[in-house]
Amino acid sequence: MTGPVPSRHTGAVAERENAGTGAASARPRLEIEYCTQCRWLPRASWMAQELLTTFEADLGEVALVPGSGGVFEVRLDGEAIWSRKSDAAFTDAADLKKAVRDRVAPGRPLGHSDRTG
Repeated sequence: MTGPVPSRHTGAVAERENAGTGAASARPRLEIEYCTQCRWLPRASWMAQELLTTFEADLGEVALVPGSGGVFEVRLDGEAIWSRKSDAAFTDAADLKKAVRDRVAPGRPLGHSDRTG
């Protein structure tokens, strides 16, 4: 006699498998596409860490997506919220946190990231 087969997934994937339409699948997916040719993985992973730390209860997952051709784009549920291509420069973490906050937790204070000047 055998018992239930354990899931090969851990963490968020297993949570979504077990929850069906639960809270984890209802939270938005954030993607950071970065250029592998430009060696922007460290920048992408740092930005992912900043966003996960700030929005740990508000995001369902953060994915790092390898790309090429100088791409560095942040998407929330498939919608671009910041792109190096259109902004022609990198944004800082505080501005990106504000853009994410305005979509996933409007009105929530971000502490020092909200300060101007």
